[in-house]
Amino acid sequence: MTGRPARTGATRRKLFDATLRLAGTRGMVGLTVDEIAAEAGVAKGTVYYNFGSKDGLIDALLRFGVDLLADHLRSADEAVDAADALSRMVDGMLVFFAEYPTFAQLLVSELWRTPGQWQQTLTLLREQVTTIIRAQLSRLADAGQLPDGVRVTTAASALFGTVLVVALDWQVFAPEQTREEVRDAVLALVRGLRSGAVQEERRQEGADCAYRQGE
Repeated sequence: MTGRPARTGATRRKLFDATLRLAGTRGMVGLTVDEIAAEAGVAKGTVYYNFGSKDGLIDALLRFGVDLLADHLRSADEAVDAADALSRMVDGMLVFFAEYPTFAQLLVSELWRTPGQWQQTLTLLREQVTTIIRAQLSRLADAGQLPDGVRVTTAASALFGTVLVVALDWQVFAPEQTREEVRDAVLALVRGLRSGAVQEERRQEGADCAYRQGE
């Protein structure tokens, strides 16, 4: 009984990989079930058996990819320090997008398309990812390492969008850079915000101290 689920999982993975390969060169909208099946080396009926339609396949592909991305992000939960958790989270996103660059392209092309064919699914998946990011940024906020007035929800969306676009730019225009260099560049931007928060806190403490001394 265990053989069939394993074979089904392997077939689905072949179809996912084939769809991503074709989408990377052809785009997603114009793909046909015949092309996907041929690329995966399976019968056309296999696509319909597993997913019902091309749209069903792509919907499942999006969910599968975001689940993998979420697993990479959750590795940050192992970090004790909030700053280290942020570093792990950015690194996890870069690792994923380097392994699946076509999936990154798909997110960029479809996530902000309004209206989009898979907008409902992508909205739910975006929330899944940004919820994980928000949890780590909330740790920074609780530690006083985000500037006053910066909303964690907005910062989470900004970080996700930044890493997504930076990862694609790295793959296309600067492949000679190491992942560590790209990660550190992103973190330098975040550290600039964090240091600004710390400086503001110290300035306020100094002002309060001067006020008390003047009383």
